[in-house]
Amino acid sequence: MRPQLIRLGSGFVTLALFAGAPAMALEAEVPPPSIADAMAQAASPQAIAEYRRKLKEYQEARATFEEEAGAYWSSISEKRKGRNAKRRERQAITLNDYVLTQPPVYTGPKRPVSPEPEEEKPPRERKPIPVVADFLKAAADHFQFVPQRPAAEVDFKRAYARYALAAGLTREQAVRVYSFETGGTGNHDMQSGLSASRPGSRAISTAIGYNQLLTTNSVELLAEQGHELIKELTARAATLSGAPRKAMDHKLAVLKKMVAFSRTVPDTWSEHEKLANTPQGWAVHAMVLDVDVGPMLQTHKLLTSVIFARAKGYNRPLTAAELEMMNLTGDGTGLDMVTMPQAMREQVPTSNFFQRGGYERNPVAIRHNTVAKLLAVTDERMDFNSNKPGAKELAAAF
Repeated sequence: MRPQLIRLGSGFVTLALFAGAPAMALEAEVPPPSIADAMAQAASPQAIAEYRRKLKEYQEARATFEEEAGAYWSSISEKRKGRNAKRRERQAITLNDYVLTQPPVYTGPKRPVSPEPEEEKPPRERKPIPVVADFLKAAADHFQFVPQRPAAEVDFKRAYARYALAAGLTREQAVRVYSFETGGTGNHDMQSGLSASRPGSRAISTAIGYNQLLTTNSVELLAEQGHELIKELTARAATLSGAPRKAMDHKLAVLKKMVAFSRTVPDTWSEHEKLANTPQGWAVHAMVLDVDVGPMLQTHKLLTSVIFARAKGYNRPLTAAELEMMNLTGDGTGLDMVTMPQAMREQVPTSNFFQRGGYERNPVAIRHNTVAKLLAVTDERMDFNSNKPGAKELAAAF
C-alpha cells in the first residue's frame, strides 16, 4: 500500500500504513486537537445556519440570473430563425434581425461551501480522445492500410500548395488559415492540445493537420467529395508504373472502401459524427496524414466554404479571416457574419452566432464580443503567426 500524505499546517507528514499494523491501533487514532476543534466548529449549529442563509441568497440570485439568461438566449434563437426565414425569401437582413445587447453576466454571490462533511464523489471519468496512434492502428486493423507519410514536412506542404492552387484557393487563404489553426508551426500530424514542447499535454479534440480537421470532417468530406478524390487519385495512378503504381492502386482501393463506408448513413453532420466515433471512422481520419490524400482533404475543407458562399450569391473573394469564421463556426453561421456590412459588424454581438453552452465555453468570443472585434483578432493572430517558420515554409511552397 502506498504511503498516504496527510496535510498538517504548511507541511506534509508521511504516514506509512503497513499490512501488519494492528487494527485497533488504527481505529484508536484521534485527530490532533487543532483539527478536532476545527471540525467541531465547522459543523456547529451556528455555522450550519449561516451556510443555509448564504445558500438561500445564492439560489435566489442564481434563479433570477437564469431567468434573465434564459430569456436572452431564447431571443437569440428566435432572431436566428427569423434571419433564416428572411434568407429563404431573399429578403434583406438588417440590424433589427439581431440581438444587439450582450449576454447577461452573473454577478451575484458565489455558492457557499457546506461546513458539514460531504460524501466524496468519485471523479468523473474523462472520455478518452483518440490520438494519431489510434487512427493509424484503426486504419491498419480495418482497412489494412498505412498512410504514406512525407519524407520531410516540406513535401507535405508542397503537395498541399499544388493541390490548393489548382483547386482555386489562394496562397493568402491557405497560409493564413494554417497560421491561425496551427500557430504557424504545426506539422501535418499536429493534433489539437498536443505539443512536443509541453510534456504531459493532452489532446483536447480529434482535430489534426494544417486546417485541424475533426474525425467528423474527414468522414463528411469523403461522403460528399469522395468521387472527386477518387477521380484525382485514379489520374495519378495512370502516370505511374512498377512499385509506385502498385502502392497507389492499393491506396485507391482503400479510399473507395472508405468512401463507401462514409456513405452508409444519411448526409447529415449528426450521422457522420456517429460514424466518426467508431474505429472505422478513426481509420478514415488517418487519411488526413497521407501525403496524397491529406492535402486534398485539407483543401476541400476550405473549398466547400468558398463554394457555399458563391452558391448563396456571395461572389467577392473571402479574406482568410472570413474563411476561418466559416471553417470554425460552419458555413451557414460563418456566412451570416461574412455578408454583414462593416457598420453592422461593429454593433452585432458575437453571441448571435452561438448556442449558449458553446458561447460560455469560448473565451475568445466573449472577450472579442462583436463581429468586427472577432474578425480583427483573427486577423491579428494570422498576421503574427504568418511570420513563424512553418508558415513561411508553406508560403514558399506556393
